[in-house]
Amino acid sequence: YTCSGEVRAKMYFAKSKQLSMLRTVCSHISNLFEGVEKKFQYKMRLVYAHFPINATITNGGATVELRNFLGEKRVRVVNMLPGVKVEKSSSTKDELVISGTDIDLTSRSAALIRQSCLVKHKDIRKFLDGVYVSEHGVIED
Repeated sequence: YTCSGEVRAKMYFAKSKQLSMLRTVCSHISNLFEGVEKKFQYKMRLVYAHFPINATITNGGATVELRNFLGEKRVRVVNMLPGVKVEKSSSTKDELVISGTDIDLTSRSAALIRQSCLVKHKDIRKFLDGVYVSEHGVIED
């Protein structure tokens, strides 16, 4: 219920599992308010040793196309979830900036990009190429 501009949640005679669910709902609500006020942002770096990964942003920031990962000809197309935009960083080379109002959708979009460039059938200690999250948080205006 709301009380003088605040959202309050109460649960009587709750066990620890129910209290943890209540805290989860409260953190979701606070993340929604924070996202509408400030927006969430994930910065991802394109990491490669030999073959430079080429990222192309299409559909007005709704789609990322990743080319030349480990020298492969296959084009990896990653669609952003609704309400999430991706753009190339103007200040840093080989960096993608993902931003949106919902932290769940923004982080899932970053995870989809990361999972699209996984190294298969090779030693992952040696082949460290991929797209990794370097920073995340709220955008302070």
